[in-house]
Amino acid sequence: MCNNVGVAVSVQEAEIAARILLDQGQEHSIETPHGLLHVTVHGTGNTRRPAILTFHDVGMESKSCFSTFFKFEEMQEIVKNFTVVHVDAPGQEEGAAPYPLGYQYASMDQLAEMIPAVLQYFNFRSVIGVGVGAGAYVLSRFTLSNPDSVEGLVLVNIDPNARGWMDWAAQKISTLTSSLTEQMLSHLFSQEETSGNTELVQSHRERISKAPNLSNIELFWKSYNSRRDLNIDRNSTLKCPVMLVVGDQAPYEDAAVECNSKLDPTTTSFLKVEPMCHLLLPEIAKLVKQTCGLVYFVDCREELKFHTNENTASY
Repeated sequence: MCNNVGVAVSVQEAEIAARILLDQGQEHSIETPHGLLHVTVHGTGNTRRPAILTFHDVGMESKSCFSTFFKFEEMQEIVKNFTVVHVDAPGQEEGAAPYPLGYQYASMDQLAEMIPAVLQYFNFRSVIGVGVGAGAYVLSRFTLSNPDSVEGLVLVNIDPNARGWMDWAAQKISTLTSSLTEQMLSHLFSQEETSGNTELVQSHRERISKAPNLSNIELFWKSYNSRRDLNIDRNSTLKCPVMLVVGDQAPYEDAAVECNSKLDPTTTSFLKVEPMCHLLLPEIAKLVKQTCGLVYFVDCREELKFHTNENTASY
């Protein structure tokens, strides 16, 4: 009986240790054709199922962008069944050292070309991509080039278009009149929210302004503003199921609506959500469960079923 108790305690300790490791994640530096990528992995590393691969927005890193989302109750069933891989754009991770003056940062196309090295490193055959803003663009570009490697996409506030002359001129004026921190906030939040100076806006203002790698954030921002058009249309489109999510009155609401019009309606879901800010990932997690827009079930054969709601939903 004592032996049984000892075994039970050992098993319990092992489970606790495994849970701590799962919560903290394992960090990796992965060599790619365009430099090192910082990647954090949560889960067992089961390569028989697609991994969930995330890519964050400009002005954020994987932790500030996704940690709340994947800890939310509605996501727990997904998290415990799949490996989650958080990719940080070069130089954006917490504690990253500033790049030297004159450093040539990767283009958005090159960032997408870095993703295959992550799959190869972990021996993943395919992934389910979750991207926000600039990260949504990167994952879309990756998917267009590697359609067999992506089972599905969740794209939050995507802008698939290159910047036009009016956008370019507005950006130049903004660069002259606003600090980088304020430019980031205008990208992340609606005008009403930045004017209201909510607690969430204030917390992100402080985080960005005090970031030791602020110069790296600026390089990523410039790269995003120099992006090419994804050239998506009904004849050249994303082949996998896609869920588009945009915040009501978010800075890229019109772009996301336009993107939706160019995708295959039989495999695309569109969700417009409130509040206006697209840093509403907990709210998205609720909607995910309520609308069945993103539900992953593993059956007895461990096959993935990716369900999408074909109708536009507005909340």
